[in-house]
Amino acid sequence: MNFNSHTDGVVRTTVGLINALTPGERRGRPYEPPADLVEAATEGLRTGHPAHREPSPGEAASLASLASRLRGVFDAVAAGDLDGAAGEVNGLLDETDARPRLSRHDGEPWHLHFHGPAGSMPGDWAASCATALAIVLGGEFHDRLGVCTAPHCDRVYVDVSRNGTRRFCSTACQGRVKTAAFRARTRDATP
Repeated sequence: MNFNSHTDGVVRTTVGLINALTPGERRGRPYEPPADLVEAATEGLRTGHPAHREPSPGEAASLASLASRLRGVFDAVAAGDLDGAAGEVNGLLDETDARPRLSRHDGEPWHLHFHGPAGSMPGDWAASCATALAIVLGGEFHDRLGVCTAPHCDRVYVDVSRNGTRRFCSTACQGRVKTAAFRARTRDATP
């Protein structure tokens, strides 16, 4: 699945921010974002944009707040509540006053950016993430946003597989589930 190269990168960044900056469970263990939010936010931003600059501590805190709101979109989609997901995205679009703008920088071709009038880094990312999620939710691939179905993991993902059957945030979680199922079958088959 390819929305367009820039939107794909923003959706990956959205996933990275949520997974790095929101508490919950990760690969079978409790997860809390590190005390150094700058490091976690940088990791999240670089998921979709490898050359992105490091945020300031204040920007990192704002990105953590944004990540919590964005998580609600994935949770709603996973629960089958597309209306709730769309409502959250529309709220972010309204708050950020996201507006399209063609941009060309860093040797890239012309592509769309969505920024609000304030021009702050967290505000620009809020507008971009909300717009990218709006593109996903407003298209035929709205069910490609997911929350890991492995026990004790709630990290999010976007399913870019051809057949749209992804259920896990990572191969590590997929492996944990398959290993547990194999062990259960082996235990049940042993007299």
